[in-house]
Amino acid sequence: MRPVFRGNSPQPADFHNYEDAKLFLVSRLGHYCSYCERYIATQLAVEHIQPKGLPAYAHLEGSWNNYLLACVNCNSTKKDKDVVFSDVLLPDRDNTFIAFEYTLDGRVTPSAAARKAGLEMFAHHTLSLTGLDKSVSKIFDENGKAVALDRVAQRLEVWSEAQDAKNDLDSDPSNLLAQDVTTKLAAARGFFSIWMTVFHDNPNMRNRLIDAFEGTRASGCFDPVTTLPISPASNPDKLPHGGKI
Repeated sequence: MRPVFRGNSPQPADFHNYEDAKLFLVSRLGHYCSYCERYIATQLAVEHIQPKGLPAYAHLEGSWNNYLLACVNCNSTKKDKDVVFSDVLLPDRDNTFIAFEYTLDGRVTPSAAARKAGLEMFAHHTLSLTGLDKSVSKIFDENGKAVALDRVAQRLEVWSEAQDAKNDLDSDPSNLLAQDVTTKLAAARGFFSIWMTVFHDNPNMRNRLIDAFEGTRASGCFDPVTTLPISPASNPDKLPHGGKI
């Protein structure tokens, strides 16, 4: 889960219509779901971290610090669940990159770092909150070809694309054109954490990826030289219960 920096609100008062915040959120965070990391060209929603549907949080409907971006899957799964900040790991305040492990079979699980920090259950709560712990759905077209419709299947597809790109670059590490093409492909496909995992031994490409995904560098969650994750997160927005990992 990509850590992000949302920054100060672009206006002094709350938003009268929360949809008006979308332009600013996309500009600062990119066209990506803040939870599953998919690139969403259309129908990307302004996501209320604390759900506007619960009376206790109705006053936060127009609050900038209560916004992220979400795809329809993550948003509908999260829906009106009460979010207890002290019990979950969120990309706008924690280093969620280091908290989760992305594996070749398309799963997202709590990382060794999360377990070591005693935050394994926090990570599980986060995955459950948005349904990122769901298993893959097997869907085939009329010719028997598998179609990647759900988030797990799409992660599997991107794993394959990222690995192919890495194999090409490993055979010609100084190929600047291949580096540019790979960076653009990653930005177009999303799933930041998968690309970062596949290129774990290539700081140059990882720095390119960090810069290609809006709002990532400014999160302060990656060393600018080694690209290793910095933990705990600096939580530059000084949000409540931030910097847990």
